[in-house]
Amino acid sequence: MASIPVCKDEESFKQLVQKAGSQLVVLHFEADWADECKQMNDVLAELAKEYTHTIFIRVEAEDVADISQHYEVECVPTFVLLKERKVLTKVEGADAGKLSSSVKYHATSFVVPTIKPSSTENLEERLKRLINAHSCMLFMKGSPAEPRCGFSRQTIQILQEQGVKFGTFDILGDNEVRQGLKTYSDWPTYPQLYINGELVGGLDIIKELVENGELADMLPKPEDLNKRLEKLIKQHKMMIFMKGEREAPRCKFSRALMELLKPYNLDFQTFDILEDEEVRQGLKSYSNWPTYPQIYVNGELVGGLDIIKELKDNDELLSTLNPTS
Repeated sequence: MASIPVCKDEESFKQLVQKAGSQLVVLHFEADWADECKQMNDVLAELAKEYTHTIFIRVEAEDVADISQHYEVECVPTFVLLKERKVLTKVEGADAGKLSSSVKYHATSFVVPTIKPSSTENLEERLKRLINAHSCMLFMKGSPAEPRCGFSRQTIQILQEQGVKFGTFDILGDNEVRQGLKTYSDWPTYPQLYINGELVGGLDIIKELVENGELADMLPKPEDLNKRLEKLIKQHKMMIFMKGEREAPRCKFSRALMELLKPYNLDFQTFDILEDEEVRQGLKSYSNWPTYPQIYVNGELVGGLDIIKELKDNDELLSTLNPTS
């Protein structure tokens, strides 16, 4: 059985949830006296094997009464799914089927964060970048957890039923993308599904492909992690893998790097490693560089913040980082 941590006090609970960062967290509120909880722990262990980037935590409900009350736990077993400490859904009772489908639903979708264009990037370049942010990308109204139109809701349901791993972008949050994508792809409505950078179509097309058994053949095959990392590193001439985004760094080292680079007006793209645990862990091994941020130029690792500071002190920053020089 997979080892799942057990929380019996509030401090250990807070540490585990905080450590999870942006990963999906599944809380099992249990009690020693309930046989159903023991049975569901077997289910939890199997799910932990399949969804390796999801954090599973067992919580002794009666030992941490305040936490149980906070999540409105009224019976055991109860399962609460969180992301960034926000409750996504709750499953009450020993319902293995509902728990499995809920974990699958929230573990296989990836919401692409809002990406602000750089000063030199035009709309077409930005749309291309968004379309290729995931091998299977859905532009929709709302998010997988909270679709904001019936067509988007149906599309999400179909993709989940087909076991598709996909990224999403909420077009309601960015009118430039919402209007621009209609013209770019010559497709006037939403949702819009793209596979490997190519438009598939909307809900009606997706339904037809499922009925004809053609969707599965179109879906991207699981990509080797090293190939994916290599593709991401070469996505732009200058790529920075950091915590947070260019305009909103989420650690002091990433913030210091952005401040250091600001006067040079360099053309670069950033990737938020907090949004993708596979990339976050994989890139450390791929480049043999254990910390973030990491800066790449023309597909080659330059280094981290200390290296950039050293280059600046030696007046070598522009000659090293400017891909055109």
